[in-house]
Amino acid sequence: MKTDTPTADTGRACAAARRGRPRSEAAEQAIFTAVEDLMAGGTTMSELTIEGIATAAGVGKATIYRRWPNKEALLVDVVSRLEVPMPEPTGEGARADLIEMVDYMRRRGLAKRSRWVLKAAFGQMHSLPELHNAYRERVVKPRREAGLALIRRAVDEGVLRADLDPDLLGDLLMGPILYRSILWDDSDLEDPDLARAMVDSVLQGLAPR
Repeated sequence: MKTDTPTADTGRACAAARRGRPRSEAAEQAIFTAVEDLMAGGTTMSELTIEGIATAAGVGKATIYRRWPNKEALLVDVVSRLEVPMPEPTGEGARADLIEMVDYMRRRGLAKRSRWVLKAAFGQMHSLPELHNAYRERVVKPRREAGLALIRRAVDEGVLRADLDPDLLGDLLMGPILYRSILWDDSDLEDPDLARAMVDSVLQGLAPR
């Protein structure tokens, strides 16, 4: 894959926090909008270039490189900002937070279906190893860790069995909504009570005896 990057260490550059002079919100928004418009117009992620994005945004290439070390880091941020934000803890206990986490996945699935650019990004990302790995490291991994922390808290609170591996518990709880929102495009995600029904159904079988 051809990339516009001044550094060979894509994964580390994407994962590292960006430093430098204060950002111009207007310039950053113009860059984000340019990427979305280019993709909406049919430009694939592999075809995007820093020069093309800069031209579409009406900024210089240096303006982009001051904010992102390479194209992959920029695209990870573009995709991330289009997604539904992660939920904050409800403060009502592990069961309520598990429901909120599953509902987050439901709403994320709806956003992917309703936003063509987001759907296209996910469809193309698997064919771009550097971008896919950077997205997993920067976005997927922290969310998975947050989910596992919630699973462990549910075990501590006695909501879930303590004799099962937390990873397995996470798969049992999150697997059904991931199947519906990612693998089964025609599944019904509109029901706002879906997350509660899913979590309570699983908890009935995983609650301590």
